[in-house]
Amino acid sequence: MPGRERRGFAAMSRDKQREIARRGGRAAHQKGTAHEFNADEARAAGRKGGVAVSRNREHMSRIGRAGGLSSRSGRRREPAVATESREQHQQAGEQESAQPEA
Repeated sequence: MPGRERRGFAAMSRDKQREIARRGGRAAHQKGTAHEFNADEARAAGRKGGVAVSRNREHMSRIGRAGGLSSRSGRRREPAVATESREQHQQAGEQESAQPEA
């Protein structure tokens, strides 16, 4: 919104925000209230997010198509000119092998 100024935490420099956050993290660990994900919790959270996203079939179709277009296999297709030269090379090799050696 125009005319609104940043206040409080948002008005601070990034370095000052980081320092305050660092202090809060340390205090939480010392107090024993900080939570750290273990591998099982992280795996469960990822699975939960994946299930939620995959319910939207249209979205999954879109991202799958985009991935296929940007993948290496999608870029491997060469223009017709390169394909023709490969075919000509193969034909030349066949012709050479068909000729008896002198």
